[in-house]
Amino acid sequence: MNLDHLYQPYTSQRTTVFAKNGMVATSQPLAAQAGLDILKKGGNAIDAAIATAAALTVVEPTSNGIGGDAFALVWTNGKLHGLNASGPSPKSISLEKLKSLGYEKMPAHGVIPITVPGVPSAWAELSNKFGKLSLNETLESAIQYAEEGFPLTPVLGKYWKLAYNRFLDLFSTKEEFKPWFDTFAPNGRAPEIGEVWRSPGHAATLRSIANTNAESFYRGELAEKMTSFVGKHGGFLSMEDLATYQAEWVEPVSVNYRGYDVWEIPPNGQGIITLMALNIAKGFNFIEKESVETYHKQIEAMKLAFMDGKAFITEPAHMPISFEHLLSEEYAEKRRQEIGVEALEPTAIELPKGGTVYLATADGDGNMVSFIQSNYMGFGSGIVVPDTGIALQNRGHDFSLDESHPNALQPGKRCYNTIIPGFLTKDGEPVGPFGVMGGYMQPQGHFQVVSNTIDFHLNPQAALDAPRWQWIEGKKVLLEPNFPLHIAQALARKGHQVQLAVDGGSFGRGQAIWRNNENGVLIGGTESRTDGSIAAW
Repeated sequence: MNLDHLYQPYTSQRTTVFAKNGMVATSQPLAAQAGLDILKKGGNAIDAAIATAAALTVVEPTSNGIGGDAFALVWTNGKLHGLNASGPSPKSISLEKLKSLGYEKMPAHGVIPITVPGVPSAWAELSNKFGKLSLNETLESAIQYAEEGFPLTPVLGKYWKLAYNRFLDLFSTKEEFKPWFDTFAPNGRAPEIGEVWRSPGHAATLRSIANTNAESFYRGELAEKMTSFVGKHGGFLSMEDLATYQAEWVEPVSVNYRGYDVWEIPPNGQGIITLMALNIAKGFNFIEKESVETYHKQIEAMKLAFMDGKAFITEPAHMPISFEHLLSEEYAEKRRQEIGVEALEPTAIELPKGGTVYLATADGDGNMVSFIQSNYMGFGSGIVVPDTGIALQNRGHDFSLDESHPNALQPGKRCYNTIIPGFLTKDGEPVGPFGVMGGYMQPQGHFQVVSNTIDFHLNPQAALDAPRWQWIEGKKVLLEPNFPLHIAQALARKGHQVQLAVDGGSFGRGQAIWRNNENGVLIGGTESRTDGSIAAW
């Protein structure tokens, strides 16, 4: 990708970063540095991604953890590889059992929505298939931060305190949540910004994963601890569920957007929503970025894509319509014809918030990784296995208890998953990894970053800094505080129910690294809405 035309019209506290030998971009400076240290020790971009991801489970536990899911897109040896490390529901759970227990919908917290964690399997698979270093080496920094502690950064401290106050109101008297408070509020409160927090149990767990190449997590002592605690409190996760799990290598899917191939992981992830929206939008000619017509058509395209994504996405075997059809030109044209001069009123879908971390890595040999992992909805289920630091995810919350819905709960089934890594190529050559975490904002963030890059030639930092919009439901659109007021007013005149956000906390957090294939120079952008950082050399 020739970077000469990329420019930066938006200002932020961060500048575009250029480097030659390697780069790591993520939402926490210590994690980015952990990845860079691995590159300098001779590891590749895959090793750096593992090191960064492991460190993030320690230094950003408000958004991810060892007990969560992960996905990755890996460019190496001239090919893009996809990894789906999302876990299924327990084999002993069923819709009928939950209804007999009095549930009318899947709960958001506790032992019921826990699904099989995929994160350790993702690390092991990446290391075994493409890594140069062992997990003992790549997890070293994460173990050190957990043992010795680290000081909280500003945005991390903000969300930690919000989560603590919410959990205090909901769960402080319930026994199964006590280990969460013991682990994340050891002094009877959330740690303050700048205060050092440590988790020796987390360090011991990471060391066990490193020493056994994740075997202890799925078939050993850690598996026994998880299933024993979950079972004690009425959950369904079993030793068999863990022992039979392995992250799955998959073929990435793409659409061509104005000469660039945009890549995502196929369902059960929601990445195809980005691709569907881009397929619809490419039929329009976006002449000017700061134009009401541009924003109107983009919002409408995303709306239509989300309507179909939420209706159909689950495991491919359970989808009533193939994702290949949803990505077809015929389908895009049909949907495009529905976009007019006024805002559409789609079927109302209420989209909950999420909690995720995203990272991008690149090395001097051309390897690049787009990696995302999550516990979902911040700290996940609120269930922490005592003395292990393992915070278990609540991904099962996205299952429907309507047996007629494609995403209906079934034993051993993977549900609709919000976390998605992205990757961009052109003419068979890598441009680079990108991602925007944040629940149902993720496809919308991907769409906006891709359009900012390809349609309006913004460099990675500018593409991330640009004010964002977020479709919520119906005609409701949330706009960032710095969104152009005159365009917001014009959107309202088109029938959009425009609402200005108080802050940018719900608009996702992104990273991107592009590669100039002519000289190997890397150019990176990191999120100005969080404690984002790029480590490079």
